[in-house]
This record gives sequence, C-alpha cells and structure tokens, in this order.
Amino acid sequence: MVSFALTDEERLVQQTAHDFAKREIRPVAAYYDEREEVPYDIIKKAAVVGFGISREGSLLDGGGSSLVPVILAEELSWGCAGIALAINSSGLAGAAIMATGSPEQREKWMAAIASDANEVHLGAMCLTEPDAGSDVANIQTTARRDGDDYILNGEKQFITNGNIADVHVVFATEDRSKGWGGIGAYVVPRGTPGLEEGTTWKKMGIRASHTANVVLNECRIPAENKLGAAPKGGGSAGPGALGALMTLERTRPVVGAYALGIGRAAYEYALDYARDRVQFGKSIMKNQGISFMLADMAMAVDSARLMVWRAAWMAGANAPYLQAEGSMAKAFASDMAMKVTVDAVQVLGGQGFMRDHPVEKWVRDAKIFQIFEGTNQIQRMVIGRAIEALPKKN
Repeated sequence: MVSFALTDEERLVQQTAHDFAKREIRPVAAYYDEREEVPYDIIKKAAVVGFGISREGSLLDGGGSSLVPVILAEELSWGCAGIALAINSSGLAGAAIMATGSPEQREKWMAAIASDANEVHLGAMCLTEPDAGSDVANIQTTARRDGDDYILNGEKQFITNGNIADVHVVFATEDRSKGWGGIGAYVVPRGTPGLEEGTTWKKMGIRASHTANVVLNECRIPAENKLGAAPKGGGSAGPGALGALMTLERTRPVVGAYALGIGRAAYEYALDYARDRVQFGKSIMKNQGISFMLADMAMAVDSARLMVWRAAWMAGANAPYLQAEGSMAKAFASDMAMKVTVDAVQVLGGQGFMRDHPVEKWVRDAKIFQIFEGTNQIQRMVIGRAIEALPKKN
C-alpha cells in the first residue's frame, strides 16, 4: 500500500521549521532583502534548532529520511528564500565534500563549515565560470601540481558565499586531455594567499544570500587538499570530482523545494487577500476569474510538492532517475513558483505591485530558481535525453 503520510519525525521537522520561519524569518525578510546582508544572527539561531550543516553532514541525507531536506527547504523558503539559502548555503560544498572526500577529509572539512550558536562557518562550491555555466565541461580554471602542492588559477562566477566562506571547494582541470576525468575538486580555505576577492553581485532576488566571483591567482594549497586524493600517511581516497558533479542531480529536488516554498507562500497570501478583499459588495474570491486563478495555483503547488517528494524519496532509496526525475522536480517546481507568484500579484492588483505586500519580493526571489543549478532549458535537455534512452514499450 502506498502512503503519503509523513513519519512522526518528519512531521516534527516540518512543524519546527514552519514555526522557525514564522517567528524568526518572516519578520526580518524585508529588512535583509532591502539591505542585501547575510543574516548571520538567523544562521546562528537556525544552528541551535538543528538546521544548516552539521559536522556529520546529517542534513545532507536527512538524518535517515530523504524527505527531511526538502521539507526543511520548503518551510524555510516559505519564510524567505534568500534567508533559507543563507542558512543552508553550505549545502553544495558539503555535498561535494561528502560525495568526493576521503573519510579523513570529510571529518576535517565538514567541521570547518558547521555553524553553531556562537559562530557562523560557511562553505562555497566554486563550479560556475564566466564561460562555463551550463557548459560545465568548459572549465578554464587550472590546477597545476608543484611538488607537495597544487597551484590554482582562474575565476569562478556567481558563487554563493564566494570570498566570505571559510572553505571554498574549487573545481579545476588538471589535465584537459582527459576531459571530465581531468577535473578535480580542491579545498581552498579563506585567507589562502592567491585567493582574491572578485565582484560582489547586487541581485534581483534572494538578496540575503551572498553571491560573488572568486579569483584564484597562483593560489597554492597542499596536495592533500585535493578531494578524493589519498591523505598523507595513507588512508582511503574518495571517488573523485565526478562523484561530486553527479550529486547535482540528487540535489535538484531540494532546489525545487525552495521554489515550492515561495510558490506556496504566494498562493496562501493571495488566497487570504481574495477572501478579505471586497469589491462590488462581495469578496473577490466569489468572482470566477479570481477563483479559477487560485484553483490553478493550488493544483500547481500540490503537483510540484508531489514531484519534489517523489524525487527526494527516489534519491534516498537509491532508485535510478531513469526519466531524470530530479531535473523534472526542479524544473516543474521553479516554473510553478514563477507563474504562481506573478498570478499572486495579479490577484492583489495594484496592491500586489507595491512593496507593502511581499508578493513582489516573491516574484523576484522565484526567478533565480529557473536559472541556477542548471537552467530549466538544460533540465529539459537532460529529461529529453533520459526519456529518449528508455526502452520501447510493447
């Protein structure tokens, strides 16, 4: 029998995250959006509750439940997507470390990006470049072996926590003739000579999340900082950089969950407004034009959640994404968020265009989810290739 019921643990996470978002995030969302500041105090508070990245990377696998990360992402993003991303912004760096590093490297570097009540520690995954966005194989950043060190050169673009992170996981090519096989992942701690600050970007949305370019200029790191390389004195190595790149498909449901939280917030706000707003002597909810819009919004939000949860469950069960279900969840949920937030503005009319209401912010926040971690056009390419490869059915 198929059950859509959450476990007691999952319901507890959902309620705790929702209460945290309502109490700590929503009241300050406009403040951080206006000032484009990293919400360090909120990150500390989230760490106390158990949100964010732990030393064991537990939230990366849900502490045993593959639904926990998507539930958490939806609820925190319901509060504010920018702040939610700031809280969990080390997740991609953590995923790369956990997927690629040796046990010794995981222990060392996960501790370096784990925040607590007293101090915020951040990680940054440095993959995108000016000429290598969707075309990841075109990475130009190089890693050159020099004795017991590696020397990195290049520039990374649009990096979450770029330059402010304690740990940068940098993808670079060591041997271009090997294609994907020549790409490695290298840990560069903050303050390393040659790690230079690039452009800090002012963004349309998710403005509580820091985004900057990272410049590597003859940046020298110990060879043991290459993830997957056997550490000094022996020990087991990780699966290499390609293992981390492959985890992107598994993290896409979480990206979809952030978009889901925005879309749900906009739908709920528009629904409440339509119930309360009276025109021509009746609630505008009584108008079919409005009620049909809200009905479509409700269906879209629920459909996105089902796709996100299915993809998350599949990842936890190690079920293969034969139809690129991770990409499906990310693309569908982010397209939903964009449409639902725009429709929410329409339901509010002129009020929706004003910054007195949060729907205009949610439109700005929603847009990036159609773009990062693979544009939705790229997701459709991935899905198309996957379904083309499926065997014909009799």
